[in-house]
Amino acid sequence: MTIAKVGIVGAGTMGSGIATNLGQHGLEVVLYDSRPEAVEAAIASARRFYARQVEKGRMSDEAAEAAGARLGAAADLGAMADRDLVIEAVFEDFALKADLFRTLSDILPERTRIATNTSCLRVSDLQRHVAAPARFLGLHYFSPAQINPVVEVVRGEATDPAVIEEALAFCRATGKLPLRCRDSYGFAINRFFCPYTNEAARALDEGLGTTAEIDAVAKEAVGAAAGPFFVMNIIKPRINLHAIRNLSPLGPFYAPAASMIEHGEADRPFAIGEAGEIPEARRRAIADRLLLGVFLPVLQALDEEVASPADIDTGAREALRFAKPPCALMDELGRSEVTRILAPALEGYGVPTPAALARVGSLRS
Repeated sequence: MTIAKVGIVGAGTMGSGIATNLGQHGLEVVLYDSRPEAVEAAIASARRFYARQVEKGRMSDEAAEAAGARLGAAADLGAMADRDLVIEAVFEDFALKADLFRTLSDILPERTRIATNTSCLRVSDLQRHVAAPARFLGLHYFSPAQINPVVEVVRGEATDPAVIEEALAFCRATGKLPLRCRDSYGFAINRFFCPYTNEAARALDEGLGTTAEIDAVAKEAVGAAAGPFFVMNIIKPRINLHAIRNLSPLGPFYAPAASMIEHGEADRPFAIGEAGEIPEARRRAIADRLLLGVFLPVLQALDEEVASPADIDTGAREALRFAKPPCALMDELGRSEVTRILAPALEGYGVPTPAALARVGSLRS
């Protein structure tokens, strides 16, 4: 099936960014939101993006005008009935999404593909609220969706394999880099990104370093373009806390840190000053904690066959801007060093030793 007409439900940051990307790549898009003003703002934002692309020499005036003309507003969900694909991009609340999918099931013909942009809810759980669930999948775009190249393509328990192949082709046709993922909490990338930010908060709580020191060490430890507290302030502590809490079924290691709860529930940004000179012992302790937050979830995800080592590293590099992606970094450090870094969690939380630890040194082979 060729996807030419797309509907997007939810015109916030993610819905707007997805629409901007699709319009630029020749697809006809209609957006719906319970707040009509949000749709107007999303379309205006897309057209401003296209205008900036023209200024930078990346689009012609004609291409920008055509892209903007491909974006339209839907007065109600009934306008989605003629779409080839409908992407849900509403707030990360299971009941809200489930109710939406039940409504869409009454509106959309069975040929219409339905995707959720959820970042951490299980696709299979949402799929149970969709009629003809074989057409349902996860398409998790990373923010900002109009720029970030990565999309996790997630197969639910009932998803038809042919639908996944269509989605992979769709992503490539719209300039995206699709990562094939098995359904699991956090999928491939948030599975370790959320614990990485949470371990940063635990390190802060335990006095291992200040926010500025932890951010500075993160740039060295994983080659991050920006440290975890800086990134959390951009994506909002409230949203990050919500994503971490959605990983709670994975066990106590994934429980949110005290400062994460404090800042998330208040939606208060973390104060970040200057790092100054960081003593070497302090630097090593912070790095160990951050690497623990990355390595343990990645090894567990490999045990669960959520994604391949190559795809996990591609996502880390392209979506998160980690210059030292986790599987390659573990191979470089070696099994003995990775085992040492994991020890506090394996002992303190009673976490079973991941079977993939035995493959460290050749994960990417």
